[in-house]
Amino acid sequence: MVKRGVSINLKRTNSKALIHKHPKHPVFRAKLTLGQRAADVIASFGGSWTFIVFFFVFLFGWMILNAIILVRGYDPYPFILLNLILSMLAAIQAPIILMAQNRQAERDRIYAHYDYQVNRKAEKEIQNIQKDLDELKDLLFKHHISVKHEKK
Repeated sequence: MVKRGVSINLKRTNSKALIHKHPKHPVFRAKLTLGQRAADVIASFGGSWTFIVFFFVFLFGWMILNAIILVRGYDPYPFILLNLILSMLAAIQAPIILMAQNRQAERDRIYAHYDYQVNRKAEKEIQNIQKDLDELKDLLFKHHISVKHEKK
């Protein structure tokens, strides 16, 4: 009557540790190309506080150097060369970050699919347990009624 369900042991760990180490899906087992590994490194650095602080110091230093320290700066205000450098950096960095995000989105879709499968299995197990509990409750009720009638 009462069925024992298979226990599901899901351990959430750091997503970096899970990348490309999933035992079932080829996306997680695939060997990354040099470009993909570089995109991951650039995206992780480009989206960090370290990069933001470093870049702020660089920009501030550039402006101070060209506006105040150098009498005839090589890039005077309005900093056209700096603008060109920033535009080139954005043009190169954006597609690289998008490549890394696309791969992460693919991994997230696979995780979501596995989570959905686990949730469906858990739901079926809960329904089975609820059914078994209802059966046990009915049996206890019938037993209680029969014991009550025997006492009379």
